[in-house]
Amino acid sequence: MAKRKMKTSAFERLNNGRMNSAQRRELGRRAAASDPGLAIVHPNAAGIDVGSGSHFAAVPPDRDENPVREFGCWTEALHRMAEWLVSCRIVTVALQATGVYWIPLYDILERHGIEVFLVNAQHTKNVPGRKTDVQECQRLMKLHTYGLLRDSFRLQQDMEYVRTIWRVRDRHVKEAAQEVQHMQKALTKMNIQLANALRDVSGVSGLAIIGSILKGERDPYKLADLADYRVKASREEVARSLEGNWRGDVLFELGQAVDSYHFAHRQMQECDEKLELHLKSLPSRPLEIPVQSEGPTQSAAQKRKKAKKARGNEPRMNLKGEVERICGVDLTSIDGINVMTAMVVISEVGTDLSRFPDEHHFASWMGLTPSKDITGGKVVRSSKKKVKNRVGEALRMAATSLLQSDTCLGARYRYLRRRLPTFQCAVKAMAHHLAVLIYRLMTQGQAWVDRGAAHFERKRAEREWARLEKQAKAQGFTLVPIAAAC
Repeated sequence: MAKRKMKTSAFERLNNGRMNSAQRRELGRRAAASDPGLAIVHPNAAGIDVGSGSHFAAVPPDRDENPVREFGCWTEALHRMAEWLVSCRIVTVALQATGVYWIPLYDILERHGIEVFLVNAQHTKNVPGRKTDVQECQRLMKLHTYGLLRDSFRLQQDMEYVRTIWRVRDRHVKEAAQEVQHMQKALTKMNIQLANALRDVSGVSGLAIIGSILKGERDPYKLADLADYRVKASREEVARSLEGNWRGDVLFELGQAVDSYHFAHRQMQECDEKLELHLKSLPSRPLEIPVQSEGPTQSAAQKRKKAKKARGNEPRMNLKGEVERICGVDLTSIDGINVMTAMVVISEVGTDLSRFPDEHHFASWMGLTPSKDITGGKVVRSSKKKVKNRVGEALRMAATSLLQSDTCLGARYRYLRRRLPTFQCAVKAMAHHLAVLIYRLMTQGQAWVDRGAAHFERKRAEREWARLEKQAKAQGFTLVPIAAAC
């Protein structure tokens, strides 16, 4: 018989350090008291309530006659605040990540040698009664003194430039996509059904036809001749889709959308130039990749994988080579991770993942793990973790691209879609697995080797057989294959 896991008693659970609801309420009352009786973790701690116009700083009452002071948001006032904190023998400061107002304050405090804890505002918002700025900074100081606040992830300094430029570029990509929709709307209002004949009105053929329309050409067959020879629609079909009413106001709207589209692409090109220069200045990160001595080296799908030319909104530069150089590993070797997804990863988390204790913390930071409520040692509720994370969104998009992939990861994703109750659960589980692979590559230098869909299915069948055999043995039976039984 299989051994059943024994349930621990309340006495054992309490001796192991776990608290029940009454103990947690008592701890909350002690933390709110003037002398809670908790162990002091940071004796030289201060708290700062960050605002748009001014900041409130609180230090321990024995450090200054006026332990709570208000400072302006201009640079000179921030330096005065830092000097006052240093004079009060403050070593570490806790402040909330309020918008972008904390960024200048964070930099100035670091220059003065003060350790800054950037705290998630959701972790300190449940305060009973009416909250004021003075109470907030004092509460932050008290919680930080007893080590009850958790520091947030902070990107390494040499990658902040990359993150800023990449986010600006992403905003221009979205603006260009909006202008394409505006072009389609203007054409439809004039009954120009170009979107039905061409797959993409922002392609070579679509922009050539729209540009000729804006210059005054109205003959549908002359406009159809501008279509590329690779267009699947016939000349007659394209010409028929270009018959409409040429309204002057809508033509003006179409011209404005085209100008905005080209402007967004010029902005993207400037971002690419800045990004290329900065990436070349970053140091290389060599990692020793262990050689695998057994097992297949590559699947047929991975052998067919070749370097593709940049298309769509991808930068027109050797972005893949630069990403591989500064990471030390090729993230695009993982099926579903293209160069754009890899760029999102390194621009948001950098190349040093030592801030995350393990791969599960890394996936949890991206919101790819469930949020579980545990009461009395039991999981009473499991809900979605509401986290807005750019890397998590990119990995979800990468997971959906594996549906038709003839690789090990593609087979795993199709298996998760069959097993899990909803499509969203399968996407999240596959994105979690991709996050784990990325963490292992960037921390251990392991090379990802795809062994094909057949390898995954064979291993899955072996695990299923072992599970069924174990269940049958626990009931006193023995599994026999059909062929052997016959």
